[in-house]
Amino acid sequence: MATHDKLTPAEWDIMEAVWRLGGAPSVREVMEHAYPNGEKAYTTVQTLMNVLEKKGLLRRKKLGLVNFYTPARAREEMARHETRSLISRVFNGSAPALANFLIDQEDLNLNDIRQIKKLLDEKEAELKSK
Repeated sequence: MATHDKLTPAEWDIMEAVWRLGGAPSVREVMEHAYPNGEKAYTTVQTLMNVLEKKGLLRRKKLGLVNFYTPARAREEMARHETRSLISRVFNGSAPALANFLIDQEDLNLNDIRQIKKLLDEKEAELKSK
C-alpha cells in the first residue's frame, strides 16, 4: 500500500461512514451519517470523497445527477496499514514496544487484562499449530 493511502482524520471519518453504511451511499448520506449535527458542509464532504477516490480508496458511480461511492479497500486492510505505519514510525518496528506502551499508558482493569491474555493465548495456539 502506498504512502499516499494514509488517511487524515477527516478522511477516516468519511471512510468509517462509507464502511458502516454499506452498499453505495451518496455524498449526502455519508455527510448525514458522519456529521449528523452539520459539522461539515456538503461541499467539504464531497471534496473529501473526491480526494479519497483519487487516492484509490473509494469508487464512484454516477446515476443521474447523484454520485454513489463504494470502498475500494476493507476497513481491516486500512487499519492494518495504519497500525504497521505507526509501529514503524513510533516504535522502531517493534510490536512488543507498542503493546508495552499501550499497557503502561491505558487504564486497564482486570477484565481488560484477561481479554488481552486470552487473545495472546489464542494467537500463540494458532501459531503453534502451523
